[in-house]
Amino acid sequence: MPSSELFEVLADPTRRLILEALLDGERAVGELVELVSIQQSGVSRHLRILGDAGFVEVRAEGTRRLYSLRPEPFRELDDWVGRYRSLWEERLDRFGQALVARRTARNSGPKKGRSE
Repeated sequence: MPSSELFEVLADPTRRLILEALLDGERAVGELVELVSIQQSGVSRHLRILGDAGFVEVRAEGTRRLYSLRPEPFRELDDWVGRYRSLWEERLDRFGQALVARRTARNSGPKKGRSE
């Protein structure tokens, strides 16, 4: 099971925005500041939290710091959620079967407006 820390980190909407922005690839802090519309100190704090939880890594390029996603915590979350996937897949399968049965019953019933 993933540590509760991973979920606590993802609970913050600003951190989720940062992660979304990093889906497109590596970004500098300044780019992230523009995307999430908070001050650099706030973005840096969120990046530190994301880094401590293992979601992001940083690479220095001259004076710039470039951030990118690390796959490991996402795999851990996917593995955990995957154990519950069958619960909703079974329900969706039953729902789909009920819809097909309803359409079939509706289509095979008497047609309105037709004279024999």
